[in-house]
Amino acid sequence: MSWRKYLGPGPLVAAAFVGPGTVTVCTLAGVNFGYELLWALALSIVATSVLQEMAARIGLITQQGLASVITFTLSKGLLRYFSLGIILFAIVLGNAAYEAGNISGGAMGMELFLTLPLLNFGQIQINLLNMSIGLIALSLLLWGNFQKITQVLTALVIMMSLAFLFTAIIMMPEIGKVAAGFVPRIDQSNIFSIVALIGTTVVPYNLFLHSSLISQKWQAVSDLKYIRVDTLVSVILGGLVSMAIVITAAGSDALSVSNAADLAKGLEMGVGVYAKYLIAFGLFAAGITSAITAPLAGSLVVCDIFGWPKSIQGKYMRGGILLILGLGLVFSSLGIKPVQLISAAQIANGILLPILSAYILWLVNKKSIMKNSVNNLSMNIIGGLIWLITFILGSWTVFRIFN
Repeated sequence: MSWRKYLGPGPLVAAAFVGPGTVTVCTLAGVNFGYELLWALALSIVATSVLQEMAARIGLITQQGLASVITFTLSKGLLRYFSLGIILFAIVLGNAAYEAGNISGGAMGMELFLTLPLLNFGQIQINLLNMSIGLIALSLLLWGNFQKITQVLTALVIMMSLAFLFTAIIMMPEIGKVAAGFVPRIDQSNIFSIVALIGTTVVPYNLFLHSSLISQKWQAVSDLKYIRVDTLVSVILGGLVSMAIVITAAGSDALSVSNAADLAKGLEMGVGVYAKYLIAFGLFAAGITSAITAPLAGSLVVCDIFGWPKSIQGKYMRGGILLILGLGLVFSSLGIKPVQLISAAQIANGILLPILSAYILWLVNKKSIMKNSVNNLSMNIIGGLIWLITFILGSWTVFRIFN
């Protein structure tokens, strides 16, 4: 049996949630709390695996994306328009705002290898590194196909994983201290970091992306075993990358660290120049992979909601990709800081995540849709606990923004 049967859109899921934001959050968690928050990442891996499997199962059985299923089942009424409005706002506008961070994060990693001049046109300043990363992502999305994009992202995710994992090994952490980090500890000082670590892993747009891409690879119910392996391996790999970043940051001697680029510079003095370049490459790979997946996911959601064709070379998909990536490129390359836009997107995502996870739980128990692939009791219990986590996470996100 060929191993290729097990390779689906899972690497795109890993590429999407291990972005510059995740790298930064994990770096700060390691610097501020050492190894003690590794348990939060382990919890987020479980939550992400369960939700992604459910979303993928819905995509397999219905052969539609999650947004299409929502549009079909909520055929009328206020709930339909509220749900679709939140989805469009959070996924499309939110992804455009986050795209700026993806591009800027990738450029931050590249700056440790090379420096390109800033172009000034009056009050406008263009960052050529940001522009280059945006154009690389755009060219792959516009002139590639799902198979080629998956292959490129798989290669990048593997290289990114090796870069961060190898750096963590170089730090030679004490196994006992690392193991102690998997014992839950919650207090007032670390609660915000715990929620941030979970929030960077359980990503709403990943659920839409995964369910939409499933039918590109698998169609039969018997393929569910391949989907589960693809999903579990990819999410665990992404989680291990996040843990490696925490371990590296916890063991560093950097005096002042506010992001992964600072960590890379700090490692150069204590461990050597190779560690610096490994972290720099990892940050670059995290940025460019997320810069590819964010506009792809946003465009798929738009096409699902309006019933448009989802061919990546079709005009509707290309239009959505150009809009999302173009806005992100403008925000990042021209030095615009879309703080209010990102804040609004976070509020929408905070509302969307518990609603979406509840809707997924309802759908996977709906026999008219899922046939014999409905949830069993144990999956419903686990799913209910995960919904509670997403509710707390979403409530905290909204509370944090308004305060």
